[in-house]
Amino acid sequence: MIMERTPIEQLTAIKSFLKQSNNVEGRSVEQIRQQMNEAVSQLPPLPGRVIEPMKMGHLSGEWVSTKGDISQHSSEAACETESEPKVILYFHGGGFTAGSCYYYRDLAARISQASGVKVLLVEYRLAPEHPYPAANEDCLFAYRWLLENGYLAQQVIIGGDSVGGSLALMTLLSLRDHAETLPAGAFLLSPHSDLVNLDGESYKSRAELDPTGSLKGNQEILTHYLGKYSGTIPMLLSPLRMDLSDLPDILIQVGDHEVLLSDATRFAERASAAGVNVSLEVWDNMWSVFQFLAYMLPEAQQAIIHIGQFVRKRLN
Repeated sequence: MIMERTPIEQLTAIKSFLKQSNNVEGRSVEQIRQQMNEAVSQLPPLPGRVIEPMKMGHLSGEWVSTKGDISQHSSEAACETESEPKVILYFHGGGFTAGSCYYYRDLAARISQASGVKVLLVEYRLAPEHPYPAANEDCLFAYRWLLENGYLAQQVIIGGDSVGGSLALMTLLSLRDHAETLPAGAFLLSPHSDLVNLDGESYKSRAELDPTGSLKGNQEILTHYLGKYSGTIPMLLSPLRMDLSDLPDILIQVGDHEVLLSDATRFAERASAAGVNVSLEVWDNMWSVFQFLAYMLPEAQQAIIHIGQFVRKRLN
């Protein structure tokens, strides 16, 4: 299937709207969270979307799939429904302070439809109420919960966008360093691969092009997440600077117009040099997590199809 590109005039209008709506200066965390939920409530949901709330110990989450999916699921032990169930464990973005299952339902449903695999969204704890290492701990807990409840590591794919992509990377590195079984692969959408140094050249070269991100905004992300943490900044918050060997296959999608472009390209280069099988897609004229607008953007639809292909190939 060949999809047309979005006309430049339409992209310009979308970026102008995104730049205006993403101006959160002077707004409290609660106001930002409320604004995000109000905005997403206006988007047309994917037809046939299926949502099932669930609990993982102290965490809440949602199973997201679509009617007619090849996979079935239950909030009970996975082994009760199928011998080798498959799952995408997804960590949402939102700068560690916002984002929710509710906000990410549509993206998760589209990824589920493209891959034929159910998606588990995790409601990890948010800052400033729960600063570092709360989100990291919750993401590790969710993965371990899956393995304790009938899922095999080779039937799990981890995904995430923005800081959710960071959490996916940090989860992989933590599992590897604790000699735990790694998942079959991971896909990262506009990931922050270095939350500490923020020295990628795209912070300057894409500053005027990016409608949603900025150097200042990303500096604030680390500040919010660390909170009152007074020790040395953990190396884990800068996956780019860590040993990247022995990680599973990784797909990275990033927009050519976003300040995080260098985070993606440099990580891909260093991971590849460490022997990791990395597929990097740089999408022309796109911004951070453009996949979120798949209901209207052909490029976003195509990107999600690529995610589906990546997942299917690794969960065969």
